[in-house]
Amino acid sequence: MASEGRRCIMHLDLDAFFAAVEQRDKPSLRGRPVIVGGLGGRGVVATASYEARRYGARSAMPTIEARRRCPPGTAFLSGRFPAYRATSEVVMGLLRERSALVEQVSVDEAYVDLTPPEGPLGWDDAYLERWCRDLLAEITAATGGLTASVGLAPSKMMAKLASEMDKPAGVTVVRPGEELEVLHALSVRAIPGIGPATGARLHSFGVDTVADLARMSEPDLVSIFGTAQGSALHRLARAEDDRPVVVEREAKSISVEETFETDVVDRGRLESELGRMSQGLARRLEKSGVFARTITVKARQHDFTTQTRSGTLPFATGDAGIILREGRRLLGSVDVTSGLRLLGLGVAGLTAHAQEELTLDTAYPVAGAVELPDVDGSTVLEDGVAEASSGVAEEPRAVPGRLLSGWRTGQDVHHDQHGAGWVWGSGRGVVTVRFEGPRTGPGPVRTFADDDLALQQADPPEWRDDPRGPG
Repeated sequence: MASEGRRCIMHLDLDAFFAAVEQRDKPSLRGRPVIVGGLGGRGVVATASYEARRYGARSAMPTIEARRRCPPGTAFLSGRFPAYRATSEVVMGLLRERSALVEQVSVDEAYVDLTPPEGPLGWDDAYLERWCRDLLAEITAATGGLTASVGLAPSKMMAKLASEMDKPAGVTVVRPGEELEVLHALSVRAIPGIGPATGARLHSFGVDTVADLARMSEPDLVSIFGTAQGSALHRLARAEDDRPVVVEREAKSISVEETFETDVVDRGRLESELGRMSQGLARRLEKSGVFARTITVKARQHDFTTQTRSGTLPFATGDAGIILREGRRLLGSVDVTSGLRLLGLGVAGLTAHAQEELTLDTAYPVAGAVELPDVDGSTVLEDGVAEASSGVAEEPRAVPGRLLSGWRTGQDVHHDQHGAGWVWGSGRGVVTVRFEGPRTGPGPVRTFADDDLALQQADPPEWRDDPRGPG
């Protein structure tokens, strides 16, 4: 059996994933710049296609900045998370066919331990790179043309760094003994956990590359950053990373956030948003088969000052009414008079067992349909929604008995006469639809009244020959 130092770890990252799925499903967008993300004034870019990246667009950039950089004709779309999840399931299934040790860390990336006996091969296999190329070819065929990049290395950190070195559709191998040569040439920001603030602080000490960081002693790093972070930086700068590939990642928390188009001072509207969020959290708890004890409210003020309020129940619950009650109580301690730009609600302390609250005189309201104020349904959450199992940002959902407000650009629809298509744009009482799909050429564009009963929301189109779809 291979020793720990000879582990063969692969990191796979789907290339420009959200944008690539949109280009696959919308033939008229192939070869064009595509931005997926928040479309409102405060939205951010989730993914930019490689065509858009040529103009400087990138993930986490404000959408308004991406609009300034990209040329006319760039497609700005809201997310279609069911489509992304379906494609992700196909890819993860292919990985699990090849190794018993697959750790999915988000909808578009995973670690795979290739080391025998759990994995199919190791560093002694001469056809290692060819094996990876064959895998990428199968992924492209199974997903309707999407590509992925992989990195192979003896550790998770080095494998992830390697997967970024030859995008798109690249294979980069860092063999045992080559780690420091590769790592030390990189910017210090390549080290996991070193963000802009830590990077700026290191720069003030003359540390700009990982090689610079490796020359610092552990006591010096501890004196600057504290024991935990200082020791971690010392280890990682030397490529010391023995984290295993973990097949099951236990969820620690689930949360949802909403960024408003304009600052909200109306506490009633904020509590209505909490009502929508509590129902979504309850559905996700039920789907995961877990219950929560800790409730957290996150509030970001107009000046980006962020406050969090948490409370722990004496029992575990999955009831939307209880989550909403606690959320409202916690929000009550937050001053909202200057307006909130972001509101979040989360649950933690997850357990597989529920408990009932022992009380004689308290009855919790049943959370039914909550009347919500009009909001821009196309606005993607500023920080995303923390999906416990995959890191996927959740698509806005309708509260039972209430339709999603408006049509979202990029949304899948079906017209009784014209068939399947997607929303090209909407406003001023009309909606424009392009009728095409992954198996057609670029399709025609037609405009309808936005309340046309012949036009309905639809499931994502099927891109494979198997009509049963993913799974």
